[in-house]
Amino acid sequence: MSYLDWIVLSLTLVSIILYGVWKSRGQRDMESYFLSNRTMPWYIILLSIMGTQASAITFLSAPGQAYADGMRFVQYYFGLPLAMIVICIFFVPIFHRLKVYTAYEYLEQRFDLKTRTLTSFLFLIQRGLSTGISIYAPSIILSSLMGWNIYYTNIFMGGLLIIYTMYGGTKAVSYTQSLQLGIIFAGMFMAGYMAMNLLPEEIGFREALHVSGKMGKLNVIVTDFDLKDRYNIWSGVIGGFFLALSYFGTDQSQVGRYLTARTLTESRMGLLMNGLVKVPMQFLIMLIGALVFVFYLYFRAPISFNEGQVSKVYNSAYAPQMRALEQEYNELSDRKQDHVHKLAAALKTKDEARIRDAQAELKSVEDASALMRDSARVLIQKADPTAEANDTNYIFLHFVVHNLPKGLVGLLIAIIFLASWGSIAAALNSLASTTMVDVYQRMINQHATDGEYLRMSKIWTLVWGIFSIAVAQFATGLGSLIEAVNILGSLFYGTILGIFVVAFMMKRVKGNAAFWGALVAELLVITIYMADIVSFLWLNVIGCVLVMAIAAVWQLFDKKRPEDVAPVNDGLA
Repeated sequence: MSYLDWIVLSLTLVSIILYGVWKSRGQRDMESYFLSNRTMPWYIILLSIMGTQASAITFLSAPGQAYADGMRFVQYYFGLPLAMIVICIFFVPIFHRLKVYTAYEYLEQRFDLKTRTLTSFLFLIQRGLSTGISIYAPSIILSSLMGWNIYYTNIFMGGLLIIYTMYGGTKAVSYTQSLQLGIIFAGMFMAGYMAMNLLPEEIGFREALHVSGKMGKLNVIVTDFDLKDRYNIWSGVIGGFFLALSYFGTDQSQVGRYLTARTLTESRMGLLMNGLVKVPMQFLIMLIGALVFVFYLYFRAPISFNEGQVSKVYNSAYAPQMRALEQEYNELSDRKQDHVHKLAAALKTKDEARIRDAQAELKSVEDASALMRDSARVLIQKADPTAEANDTNYIFLHFVVHNLPKGLVGLLIAIIFLASWGSIAAALNSLASTTMVDVYQRMINQHATDGEYLRMSKIWTLVWGIFSIAVAQFATGLGSLIEAVNILGSLFYGTILGIFVVAFMMKRVKGNAAFWGALVAELLVITIYMADIVSFLWLNVIGCVLVMAIAAVWQLFDKKRPEDVAPVNDGLA
């Protein structure tokens, strides 16, 4: 990067940190630290919810996912708007009426302590692992730009985030996320504009979309029903609905966002607006990836977008093989440029025969290039067995660094950092709040002062930050990070959602049945995933249904006397 880029990057990040510190004044107890004294307006709730979900993974990996696999990943979000409506009707009123710090407090009132503890534990494991992956995402950037060791970079990035979150609390996280999103949207719009502006003059936006569509990258709707296919309309609407219902309704990183609202209405407004905005936002982010794909049809793409790993191959015994492979790949790239010009010309004439011929020729060359890239991955792994051979997460970063003007590169890199800081800070905040409220305050120390609880809240933020850094050290080799983090969530979200659905809807089921239903269901979900029976989105449906079914059957055979069961309190009285 140029000196101007480093100046833009540094000024943007420092400004955000100072703004967050200024906004976090006045913390005295856990309510001010975790819930900002429940004073947030709906638009801050909206931006905070979006900022928590839109991590660096979203802006770094999603365009690469569209480049590699087309835009069908966007179907993953199709169930989200309906989930927002359900959460506003059933979840939010109970949480607000009971004035809880975490979603899991309600479960002890409805069931018992062991069910609350199990649910908290499942959340802590899932969110702690996911946060580690989220720390790894911005570390990729620094490691790639500076040539730093990825392990040291994880420690550096995680350390900054721990300090930022320990000091700021929820108020700093929420307000800085609002400012961050404004910068993020402006920067991503400029990236999309530049992807179009750098194309040849005769290729406009419409022509670029036509070329992208003919190459299979605008596959937004896939109607084939296949339980093993990760992204189609069925898994998106049904599996995505259950995943969104669990994520926004039971994951403390999101529940903690709308519990800070001034009123029930403002919580609902923030969630409903998120349902309206999220799908178009994700569509546009992935559209940028589809445009970047068209850009690299007209201009030579590297054999691997992870340039650091390619350099390692050239410094190894496999250098001659890589050199020969790259020469052949570059020849294919030159042929690809000729064929894409033919396809664009055929599209303008609307001659279907010419279009089919040009499309077939271009796809043939593209498939041959893909095989060359696969061969390069093999050499990368031979040269460095610990290397990240899948370069999906580096595609958008490579485009930004090598093609955008000075200053804008620094802004785009800052955007990816800001997105990571917002989402990871919210995650660490939720991990600390759940540990404090559901474990420490409930089972270890119930009579500490407000100051002691505030101090322990910051200590638990530090502990979970260290845990997440440790997880980040093992995050190499996961492939597309946006897929990895959603697969991990799907292993737990269905079970957690099932517990809450039983609590809300199945009034005769008591704590013992809910606990064992959740435990058995979680084991079955992990078994189903390892057996590769269905794609990961369906695990959310399966987990929820299994908890409900097993808990109902267990209750039929549970001989426990009614007086031994905790009284039902659904928060609606």
